[in-house]
Amino acid sequence: MVSTSKTNLVPITVARGDGIGPEIMDATLKILDAAGAALAIEEIAIGEAVYKSGIKSGIEDSAWDSLRRTKVFLKSPITTPQGGGFKSLNVTVRKSLGLFANVRPCVSYAPYVETNHPTMDLVIVRENEEDLYGGIEYRHTQDVVESVKIISRPGSERIIRYAFEYARANGRKKVTCMSKDNIMKMADGLFHRTFDEIGAEYPDIEQNHMIIDIGSAKVAVQPHMFDVIVTENLYGDIISDIAAEVTGSVGLGGSSNVGTECAMFEAIHGSAPDIAGKGIANPSGLLLGAVMMLVHIGQKDIATRVHNAWLKTIEDGIHTGDIYRLGKSVEKVGTDGFSKAVIERIGATPDKLRAVDYGAPVIGAAGGMVLPPLKPRVTQDKKLVGVDVFVNIDQCDPNGLADRILALGVNDNGLAMESIANRGTKVWPDGQPETFCSDHWRLRFMSTSGIKHDAIMALLSKFDAANIDFIKVENLYNFDGKPGFTAAQGE
Repeated sequence: MVSTSKTNLVPITVARGDGIGPEIMDATLKILDAAGAALAIEEIAIGEAVYKSGIKSGIEDSAWDSLRRTKVFLKSPITTPQGGGFKSLNVTVRKSLGLFANVRPCVSYAPYVETNHPTMDLVIVRENEEDLYGGIEYRHTQDVVESVKIISRPGSERIIRYAFEYARANGRKKVTCMSKDNIMKMADGLFHRTFDEIGAEYPDIEQNHMIIDIGSAKVAVQPHMFDVIVTENLYGDIISDIAAEVTGSVGLGGSSNVGTECAMFEAIHGSAPDIAGKGIANPSGLLLGAVMMLVHIGQKDIATRVHNAWLKTIEDGIHTGDIYRLGKSVEKVGTDGFSKAVIERIGATPDKLRAVDYGAPVIGAAGGMVLPPLKPRVTQDKKLVGVDVFVNIDQCDPNGLADRILALGVNDNGLAMESIANRGTKVWPDGQPETFCSDHWRLRFMSTSGIKHDAIMALLSKFDAANIDFIKVENLYNFDGKPGFTAAQGE
């Protein structure tokens, strides 16, 4: 346990987690204590044991009280039980505490850690609350499930501005946005447009956009192209692991999860239950996450001491088994041996690896960067012009389906059926006979003159009277005369 005899103690919440979590947390706290970190620790229980006690969120209500009180969370990896409807605790904490920015530095430590990219040094800033990680999913039919992707303007603006402010604060010269707006023209298009708009306020920073697929490939083979990458939640999760692996070891990666009020710091790897209790786990990822925590709470001098001692340990060839290499490593150690080696080097700096300097301590400076308020939203004229009705029908003939629907008299009440799509592809009118269809159909009804909700209710009443299972309804709107919806493939 970190000493509580130091002055100016900063309260933090600690969770030891599952698997290797308790071992690497013990090692990390010993190093922080030896370096002089002034911490008042509150411990909470989270993870597998809490899940199995019947709490499907993996965290007890009392733990939230500690997190809201300290506003700083140092967390070891946890194990989420498979099946049973258990929710990801990481996602729950990030969303519940508003930790919108996930920051993952990805640095190579060649020649001491094997990598094909010895000069790699980039940071991924990942949106942390939206996208498919909202976990909004539905099973609509026997054959089809749906996951809903949420991208908001304010969510995009916050993470993009954070990336630019992070670049300025840390002497970074370039910010790259990654999205898939050639396919998801509305959701990813909004993210890209927001990047261009906010980026115009930072003319001192180079900026560009890449489609996520080629961008991921470039991260894997040409990481020197990047400095700071900002992207959406799912993409950021994927490329963060790619980038960490390219550095030589996912086990060395730490990350911060930052909001306007609270922050969480952790390793990017999992709980590794297969090696739990063996004393061989590498604590480096959690330790480097703790370094980010020390910077966040203003103990920058301690962060510098810990990080440089860690770099010196790596440089001296004192390595855990995951990065040990004959000819490069000097000594293979376990978790405890590694932590002792780092402690012995506190006050030292590396000779060949680049030393760090986080600056002078800032007393009482817990909290991250202060961002300006969100830009005022320009309200656009919103007009209801149609509706998509999704139906569950076991029928493989689109033309026969169209005849069946039209026979209900659906083209009354100011609406007319314009098209039928299946899995996003138009199949009526003039569909292609080769198109494979499931039991999940989208019927699009449009009005050129505008409609009210009663027209939609009348339409649905006709489906109900005919015992047609409508499973979802999406209203179609124009905004300032431009469609707020996409066409199907082939339209």
